[in-house]
Amino acid sequence: MRNPLRSLSLRMAVLSAVAVTVASGSIGVRIHQTTKSGQLFYGRASAESNLAQTIGAGQEPVPPGPALDAPAQLVSLAQASAIPVTYYDTSGPSPVMWAAESFHGNIVTAQYPMASEQRDLAALDRRTFYAAAGTVAVLVPLAACGAEFAGRRLRRAARTAHRIAAGDLEARIGPRGRAGDEVHDISAAVDSMADSLQRRLRAEQRFTADVAHELRTPLAGLVTATELLPDGEATELVRDRVRALRSLTENLLEVSRLDARVETADFVAVPLREFIIETVADTSWTVLLRIEGDPVVRTDPRRLDRILTNLLVNAHRHGAPPIELTVDGQTLTVRDHGPGFPPDILAEGPSRFRTGAPERGRGQGLGLTIALGQARVIGAGLGLANASDGGAIARLTLTQASQIPD
Repeated sequence: MRNPLRSLSLRMAVLSAVAVTVASGSIGVRIHQTTKSGQLFYGRASAESNLAQTIGAGQEPVPPGPALDAPAQLVSLAQASAIPVTYYDTSGPSPVMWAAESFHGNIVTAQYPMASEQRDLAALDRRTFYAAAGTVAVLVPLAACGAEFAGRRLRRAARTAHRIAAGDLEARIGPRGRAGDEVHDISAAVDSMADSLQRRLRAEQRFTADVAHELRTPLAGLVTATELLPDGEATELVRDRVRALRSLTENLLEVSRLDARVETADFVAVPLREFIIETVADTSWTVLLRIEGDPVVRTDPRRLDRILTNLLVNAHRHGAPPIELTVDGQTLTVRDHGPGFPPDILAEGPSRFRTGAPERGRGQGLGLTIALGQARVIGAGLGLANASDGGAIARLTLTQASQIPD
């Protein structure tokens, strides 16, 4: 299931929000600093102009003291300098730009109120903030929509790739977008990969079917010839190997039919309790049965028997006793207590001519492949897993639609 917190659209929206916020904040800070610098420059010029007018009018300078509102820092600067000095005082309720100059041994001061400029700067900051917030509110959804559009195309490509991996080699993404678009290139690459896989798999399937068909005629003659041999230990050994070759050929033919997807199921009502007991009895192996109730399902009994027989053969050949068969409603579970399924089979599913790990014994790897193909024909699901306490588990789940109420 897709985690929305990890989606491309959310990441792009967050990235866009961060980028726009940083850019807007940087621009706002720059505008604030530039405007404030201009206001301070104008305040200094105004304060110095007022100071010049005060000195030019010949007003009596007021000696520095407590009665003077000028900051002490301004007075100190003016006493130490031969030219007019300015000082920006923000200690009071409103900011003031001061100018002072030493004149005939006394300090002459003048001021210029900066309250209006402070209000203008605050208003500018608010407008800048609102503009930045509006920009974020507009661009972030646009970026999220653009990312969601690309994300949908990528998810479509991912779904198609998963369908191909699951065996649907007819699945294709199709041309999307313009050539040179990265998503278009990915889609084209996935479709090209599917075409190549389909060609190779069909060639392999044709080869398997051709080999199986070519073997039938000489094998039939070989079976007939072995029946004419005199009884003996050597003859029995030859007959056993011929039977094994005949079984392999029949399995190959069955696999080729399943690959061609021409098999159809004949659904009938099947009482599972009687059916399972009969299937297990035909194997002549010791199997622990656990059947809940008396379920009846609608399925193809011949194909269901083939699936269960192959699962029991696999458990008997590659696992260890006790072998358990549990029937719970429409779910049939076969479990052994051997080394379990190898990781590659659990990850990729059963494959012909592959049995997995060497400790699972010898074989052509066709049993699970046939069981999986027959399960697909009857519309059932076959899952493979390993038990936590050891052993392989094969779980066959018949479709809900095939179940018949008691």
